[in-house]
Amino acid sequence: MKLYPAIDMKDGKCVRLKQGEFKDITVYCDEPWKVAEYFEENGASFIHLVDLDGALKGRSVNEECIKRIVSEVGIPCELGGGIRTMEDIERVLSCGISRVIIGTKAVNDPEFVRKAAERFGGDRIAVGVDAKDGFVAIEGWEQLSDKTALSLCLTMKDFGIKHIVYTDISKDGMLCGPNIETTKKLTEETGLDVIASGGVSSMEDLRKLAAAGIKGAIIGKAIYENRVDIKDAVLEFEKQL
Repeated sequence: MKLYPAIDMKDGKCVRLKQGEFKDITVYCDEPWKVAEYFEENGASFIHLVDLDGALKGRSVNEECIKRIVSEVGIPCELGGGIRTMEDIERVLSCGISRVIIGTKAVNDPEFVRKAAERFGGDRIAVGVDAKDGFVAIEGWEQLSDKTALSLCLTMKDFGIKHIVYTDISKDGMLCGPNIETTKKLTEETGLDVIASGGVSSMEDLRKLAAAGIKGAIIGKAIYENRVDIKDAVLEFEKQL
């Protein structure tokens, strides 16, 4: 199982939210690139980045910070938040980001994802499926759409997308355990690389995800709160890759 330690950025700082609420914010570091360096030094093979300001404003906000992270580490990074146009994708990839995560735009304009996958390759475009009660949330989780997580995943598969970042919003930042059942179901019913996001609180949570056949897991708050040691986690879950 691939691990994706996460860096969420707001105002150029490394932060974590609870259930996506911008009023419930904890700042962990003023220099996110140092966190990225720490992840790399401890064996991480991929970093998950989120531009929280971008997700809310619909445009890249923390670009200088993102460029600094990419220049400081030698491992690939994926980025989500505020990516709405082909120009956005092109700019982000040219900054050195390896994979771009499309969220709101995939719901509002699925055809955009098909064109992006054709242009940049299905491996470089991932889709973020952020769900609440089974339905996909958009606009920085401020609104609920009428699309189910499964229907969106299947549409994206038809468009050549290989990677889905699945977040159960009710679990995010809560350290209460991930939604293993739904993530497993999505993995089995789509055959996609579904990356679990939200709720990972311990090594035991990671073991349960791995046992369920889930391909990847994003870990954020559990690292920052010293509940998961990224070095130990990489040794246990990625040594077989």
